[in-house]
Amino acid sequence: MLKSFDRKGALRGAMLLLLALSVAACANQPAPEVTHPLPGLLWGVVHGFLAPISFIGSLFLDMRMYAFPNDGLWYDFGFVVGSGILFGGGSRAV
Repeated sequence: MLKSFDRKGALRGAMLLLLALSVAACANQPAPEVTHPLPGLLWGVVHGFLAPISFIGSLFLDMRMYAFPNDGLWYDFGFVVGSGILFGGGSRAV
């Protein structure tokens, strides 16, 4: 049997979501002072492939799994592709 729509619960959920978005909008990264080329697609693939090793290292050392600053969308795409290659992509989804 379906429960009736609870307006108070929906209002609380909407307010919580609004609060989370407001706090996230205030997040700030340090301004990069880069003199070398930013990592792009190829480095994203490499870093995505090495993500499990980087994760284990980040548990014990102060290191990042993800390059900052990076080249933006192409680095992100490469990171996802590299992780997908390692973990089998969508072949195990079904």
